[in-house]
Amino acid sequence: MHSAVFLMEFGAVVLALGLLGRFAVRMRLSPIPLYLLAGLAFGHGGLIPLGGSEEFIQVGAEIGVVLLLLLLGLEYSAGDLVGHLKVHAPAGAVDFLLNALPGAAAALLLGWGPVAAVVLAGVTWVSSSGVIAKVLGDLGRLGNRETPVILSVLVLEDLAMAVYLPILTAILAGAGWAAGGLTLAVALAAVGTVLLVAVRYGRVISRFISSDDPEKLLLVVLGLTLLVAGVAQRLQVSAAVGAFLVGIALSGEVAEHTHHLLMPLRDLFAAVFFVFFGLSTNPATMPPVLLPALALVVVTVATKVATGYWAARRAGVGERARWRAGGALVARGEFSIVIAGLAVSAGVEPALGPLATAYVLLLVVIGPLAARFVEPLAGRVLGRGAEEAPAGGRASREPVAAVD
Repeated sequence: MHSAVFLMEFGAVVLALGLLGRFAVRMRLSPIPLYLLAGLAFGHGGLIPLGGSEEFIQVGAEIGVVLLLLLLGLEYSAGDLVGHLKVHAPAGAVDFLLNALPGAAAALLLGWGPVAAVVLAGVTWVSSSGVIAKVLGDLGRLGNRETPVILSVLVLEDLAMAVYLPILTAILAGAGWAAGGLTLAVALAAVGTVLLVAVRYGRVISRFISSDDPEKLLLVVLGLTLLVAGVAQRLQVSAAVGAFLVGIALSGEVAEHTHHLLMPLRDLFAAVFFVFFGLSTNPATMPPVLLPALALVVVTVATKVATGYWAARRAGVGERARWRAGGALVARGEFSIVIAGLAVSAGVEPALGPLATAYVLLLVVIGPLAARFVEPLAGRVLGRGAEEAPAGGRASREPVAAVD
């Protein structure tokens, strides 16, 4: 009887996610806010509470985080990451100062304490790579001059997470300075070692893992990723960071084939992850945090636009492209939910989960709109249609398409 209830509940959840995803595609929106709303509807305090399948959904959510970060790591080679660090480090620093500090300040002003401040700083800091990549593709801007700048900021944020998440894990676990320092040292050593090995021996590793049989390749990569993620979590480095490092270590055809094979699994379990976060949030707890969430949205939309504008200006692209870069970076999504989910699991401030949910819901909807309308709106407000300036920086060597 229990298995029948589980199958019916989980089947209903997956079916609902599929229908919501199709609706989002038709509306040209990210499905993430719809998945979060589905979790709120199915969870405690929602319309249809789940009982028989919630434990399985929790495990699926953990796998979803691992696959999200694995495929994100597959997007970059170790050499690319090192190059981005050298060229665009100042943009990463500006991004952190402008976008993490408002979250930390909000937590302190709300009286939630320093641990919640560290968590909320991460929630407001990191843009959504998945949402932004989709928006750029939908708008036909993948060849634009500002796109390399946008991607550089996202890459730096992803790398920063490899340091931030272990620190956050140690803080949430209540580790002392010694234990926290040891955890950070292990994380930095792991990241450095993987990057070094990937740069020097990435082809050898990829050749060893490579297989002409898609089934064998899928099993080897998925098994290796889950194993490394488990070891990383055991060392309090974060399963997400472990998966990200596995993705970086793979390159060439193996990375491409793995990306193709794992995308359907990633999409399924990532959707389950967003649903689970919604399940863990009682809708009745959200109205009291709507005003702080809205205030954070207003502030961090402005700071992300400023970040993109500054980074694009530094890269030498024109005025209109600078505004496009700023608007494209507005969306928050998967990483913000991952960070908030860690805090919720650790029992940090109860209102933090609802606030993060409301914040991400708002920005996942506003993000695509900002990407589309910030540049023309800025042109009208400033009363000028600036011509694209000659690009003298790194972005000028990228292919240009649909510049206006």
